[in-house]
Amino acid sequence: MLTFVPTPIGNLEDISFRSLQALKDAELILAEDTRVTKQLLNLINQKLNFQINTDSKQFLSVHSHNETKFTSDQFINTFKEQNCAYVSDAGMPCVSDPGAILVNFCIQNKIPYDVIPGANALLTAYAMCGFNQKEFLFYGFLPHKAVNRKSPLASLMNNEYLTILYESPHRIIQLLDEIYALDPQKEVFLVKELTKIYQRSFKGKIEDIIDEVKQSDTRGEWVVILNSVEKNLGEHLTNEDIKELNIPPKQKAKLLSKMTGKPVKEIYESL
Repeated sequence: MLTFVPTPIGNLEDISFRSLQALKDAELILAEDTRVTKQLLNLINQKLNFQINTDSKQFLSVHSHNETKFTSDQFINTFKEQNCAYVSDAGMPCVSDPGAILVNFCIQNKIPYDVIPGANALLTAYAMCGFNQKEFLFYGFLPHKAVNRKSPLASLMNNEYLTILYESPHRIIQLLDEIYALDPQKEVFLVKELTKIYQRSFKGKIEDIIDEVKQSDTRGEWVVILNSVEKNLGEHLTNEDIKELNIPPKQKAKLLSKMTGKPVKEIYESL
């Protein structure tokens, strides 16, 4: 069985008993970075009074660059016959971290698997933001290069859902400047170092908080939430609405083709 185990995003005490037990029982631990995982297990042994014997376990490094290597036939029996666990460096596997390819591999090959719920920055920040909207879009990290960031950010700024981004300490100021350039009055929520000693959050219009954020210590991982844009949308246009328009059949066929993806000729002949 392969168990996907969440790990703390900062505070060691956020790890659940199920996660501890899964790590203790695992014969094989697949880790995004085996050094980070071994350090975590040592901290658990020292501070949580829960002993996990690392000497009896096999560790393999599984990250975004080699994840597909572990979806070969040779691992089917391994995952079926051994207690295996996958952990990313911090937080939930598969959420802006590797793991989804392994999940799909388990599904395709009828390998028993489970995902233990646990700490992640996405939902923690969403609960903290105070924007009273149940629907949100999680985007993750924007592209690193400035030339590739402008178009997706502009689209996200006009989203009708709350939009949640991750950002590194190296680019958080760049992101704030980009948001300010697009809309100085955009309402945002920012939080860094979730669950850690230096956790700090900011909320308000970007023009009101940008200087305060810039003057603060920006080290640490950031979650940025963009408030939604209210849109007064009418009813959606349907195929029947197009058919009832008093326009030439050829124009109707072109419109219906764009809406349905069917060839213009096929639609034209059916009108």
